[in-house]
Amino acid sequence: MLLAVKSANIRDAKLRDQAMRAAKSAALNVAEAAGRVSPADRARVFAIARGEAMEAAAAVEIAVLAGDAGDDALDSLLPIADRLVALLTGLCR
Repeated sequence: MLLAVKSANIRDAKLRDQAMRAAKSAALNVAEAAGRVSPADRARVFAIARGEAMEAAAAVEIAVLAGDAGDDALDSLLPIADRLVALLTGLCR
């Protein structure tokens, strides 16, 4: 997801920063959750990762709608985001 957000080439600097921070946070939270021992704690951190992934995808979508990124940005991002969010939803349970 991080690479898809980066390749979106969002022109709005603040929105680009927000999208990149959310994508990085999603990846880091997945890694953190993998290191958790308790199932409840692991699920909690996976849920945080899911929220960050949703935020990153929303930022790219907003950039496209605002004219700050090309329409093709969503073509590459949405399949990745959909799959990641579905995976993380399963891991949250």
